[in-house]
Amino acid sequence: MARPIVGIIGNPALLNDSYPAHATGHMNSEAVSEVSECLPLMIPADPRLLSVAELLETCDGFLLTGGRPNVHPEEYGEAPTEAHGAFDRSRDAITLPLVRACVERGQPFLGVCRGFQEVNVAMGGTLYPEIRDLPGRMNHRMPPEGTLEEKFALRHKVRLKEGGVFHRVFGATEVMTNSLHGQGIKTPGKRIEIEGEAEDGTPEAIYVKDAPGFTLAVQWHPEWQAASDPVSRPLFEAFGAAVHAWSGRNRRAQLKTA
Repeated sequence: MARPIVGIIGNPALLNDSYPAHATGHMNSEAVSEVSECLPLMIPADPRLLSVAELLETCDGFLLTGGRPNVHPEEYGEAPTEAHGAFDRSRDAITLPLVRACVERGQPFLGVCRGFQEVNVAMGGTLYPEIRDLPGRMNHRMPPEGTLEEKFALRHKVRLKEGGVFHRVFGATEVMTNSLHGQGIKTPGKRIEIEGEAEDGTPEAIYVKDAPGFTLAVQWHPEWQAASDPVSRPLFEAFGAAVHAWSGRNRRAQLKTA
């Protein structure tokens, strides 16, 4: 039987500094295939090429990946500044309505880094343009130099709500994570439950309250060494279980109407 399909949101890239392309990291595809046990399918996040409706019918679940461009602040009612950095309005046009549709349908998604921020904005929340500029906050950005292992190294603790969704997934109320983001949640969106925070109070783990499906999102990058990391693996396993369950329900429904 074919594996369920997870749509991995892609980002714009340039090959050889000049050839426009869509891209996603190998580690995203590997986490979806090897840990979630689903078929990874990269999505070119551009409304000129596809629609949210087509994605919902084609894919069983979605991985909202990280990305260098940020959600445009106009999406949460603020004017852009230099601190907000680069933007990707095409991705905004796909992912924000996609999140809302998945919440309504109960279709599973996992948000990572920018994807975490997209979930909050899609539900009406706002973002800080630069966490490290806030009093009492640490620098959450990726180290500018070093090997890939050094950039994705575990950097801080995340404290989780006891008895919450993430506590059940990880079997712990405190986990160590990497940190590669500049922005972060300012005000949580409607129904956004913050269940994990870094030591400086920065929100790190959220879900959509009362949603019928899997809506977990984390500010760190769990796709890094997902097969072996004791935090990443259970998260992608839980996501995979939700995608398999969604796919199974759809297949049974199709058989009944055949």
